[in-house]
This record gives sequence, structure tokens and C-alpha cells, in this order.
Amino acid sequence: MDLGLKDKVYVVTGASRGLGFAAARELAADGAKVLVSGRNKETVDAAVAELDALGGPGTAHGTVADNADPEAAGRLLAAAAERFGRLDGVLISVGGPQAGPVVATAEDAWRDAFESVFLGALRIARAAADALGEGGVIGFVLSGSVRQPIAGLGISNGLRPGLAMAAKSLADELGPRGIRVVGLLPARIDTDRVRELDALGGDADAARERNSALIPLGRYGTPEEFGKVAAFLLSPAASYLTGVMVPVDGGALRGL
Repeated sequence: MDLGLKDKVYVVTGASRGLGFAAARELAADGAKVLVSGRNKETVDAAVAELDALGGPGTAHGTVADNADPEAAGRLLAAAAERFGRLDGVLISVGGPQAGPVVATAEDAWRDAFESVFLGALRIARAAADALGEGGVIGFVLSGSVRQPIAGLGISNGLRPGLAMAAKSLADELGPRGIRVVGLLPARIDTDRVRELDALGGDADAARERNSALIPLGRYGTPEEFGKVAAFLLSPAASYLTGVMVPVDGGALRGL
């Protein structure tokens, strides 16, 4: 199936590793150009090198940026326009917030997470809304915690559902201009972040076995499986999908 991604241009934040990189990799594999961002120059440069090796020289460009920085949104979109001359969409991904229960997590951790996970994402989405034309798309990497709480992830449980509702509102607001807004709800995808969460209890293997047993497909997802769903949702092939929150979780969410 041709997703129509050839020579499209996307900004993917938090894309030096994890789910952001997985999405950028699948976009590049299908012919898109990607501007990837992250907070560490070395990991951003490594991501760009891998994407260029996959899609050919000039496939990717890297910018060091923190989603919590109020100036990040403008810098990212300006860099994409300068490097590639156009913008077709953004995928807003950010590292997961500090783990811990609601009652024991310090206010500073909530405040820091709000700046990066929530407000930073909204800044980028709003800047993209101003820059995109008809056919553009704004994607959010959210979490299964949008629909049901995840034990030990109080901040994520608190912030992700609100961001999902803001994304739904944006879909209503931007739909008349032909701009789509979509969300992805990953659960146990085999990334460094999930492996770190599994290790918090002291026995990562036991945690993985226990969590896998709760997933109808009986295993964790791969980054590639997540990336392919993200690439489809961002592509012209998904041109009649907006306002949707798509679980990528092996059936772990129990509701419809």
C-alpha cells in the first residue's frame, strides 16, 4: 500500500530514541523527510545518521530542543521550513513523566511534567496549526492511561487524558481548514522507558511476564509495530481520520 509519504515533511519531537524515533524511522522508510528533535545533541545526531542511512542523505535533520522550552515550537517549525521548504505534519512525542503514585509525587515533578508533557505539546500543536495548510496533520503520542489508569504512573494518569481531550477539541477547531488531529495510545511497547518501568519493582523479568499475561496477544509490542501505525495515521492514506485516539497495545485496553 502506498501511504503517499514520498517527499512529505514531518517534525517529530522526542525522536532521538523510543517511540518518537520509531515513528520517524517508518516515515523515512516510506520516503518522507523528517526533522527530529531531542534534548541531547549526541543522540539527535545519531538518530539523524541512522535515518539518513535508511532513506538516503538529506532524509533527516536534527534540532536540539526541549518541549518544555517556550521557544522550542517556533524553532522547530522554522528549522523544518528552512531545511525542507515545506511542512506536512508534526508528531509530538515527549519522554514519559516521573513514575510514582499520586499521593507521593512532589509538586515540582507535577509542575515540570505539565510544562513538557502538556503545555509544551500544546505550544507545538498550536504553532503547527498556524503553519499547516489543508491536508496537514498534528499527531500526539499519548498513552493507554488516557482511557484507564496505569499503576504507579500518577502523573501520566493525570495529564494524558486532559491532553487527549485538548487534541479532540483541536480536531473540531481545525477540521474546517482540512487539518487533521490524531492521537496514539501505546501501552507496553518494548522501549528503554518501559524496561525502566519494569525494573522499578526490582525484578524486571517478573514484571514483564506479569504484564504480558494481561495482554491478549501475550507479548510486548515492538517499536516498529508502533512506528508503522504512527506513519499510517500521519500519512495521506489516513485522510479521513481525525479526532481519533488509536490504541497500540495488543488489546490491553479493555473498553471499546
